[in-house]
Amino acid sequence: MRSAVMQTGIVERALADFVNGLGEAIPAVLSGLVFLLLGGILVKAIVAGVRVALRRALPGESPVYRRFVATIVSIFLWFGIALSFLSVVGLTEIAASLGTATGFVALGVSYASSDMIADAVAGVYLLRDPDFEPGDTVATGDITGVVESIELRKTRFDVDGDTVVLGNAAIESGWTRREAAAEGDLAATGTGE
Repeated sequence: MRSAVMQTGIVERALADFVNGLGEAIPAVLSGLVFLLLGGILVKAIVAGVRVALRRALPGESPVYRRFVATIVSIFLWFGIALSFLSVVGLTEIAASLGTATGFVALGVSYASSDMIADAVAGVYLLRDPDFEPGDTVATGDITGVVESIELRKTRFDVDGDTVVLGNAAIESGWTRREAAAEGDLAATGTGE
């Protein structure tokens, strides 16, 4: 009989501790939810502003690149909101641990994908370069061909009827636009001077 009374006391104490803890946590959780709501509105406004700015700054570019940049900005903002939310609800140690772990993961991913990142950055430069456009005859490395298309990471060339695909970082490091072929084409059609 005595053990049944002790077990009942333990259950009552555990229940009372749970209710007290819940009562103490409710203000922090409500503050966190309000923070998430306001943070979500702020992120939506910032991302909308970034999209408008990109549309104005890069009017002729493919919408894929503008969406890519807006998505990256959105991811960083939401991650910051999530870490701040954890701090607001009192889980500061978890927020610090997640921030540190994410930093190490990002460092590893950036190292592992450094070639891909280099191609993407070079692709942005090539896309913005008025001297490097589809239809231009370009020499890079040991190939000379007509630029078929410029993508974020790769550029396609027509070399004697074959399609050659090169990473943009390899092209951006050294290329030459060949005007002689274009002038010869103009002279052959009779439209050149």
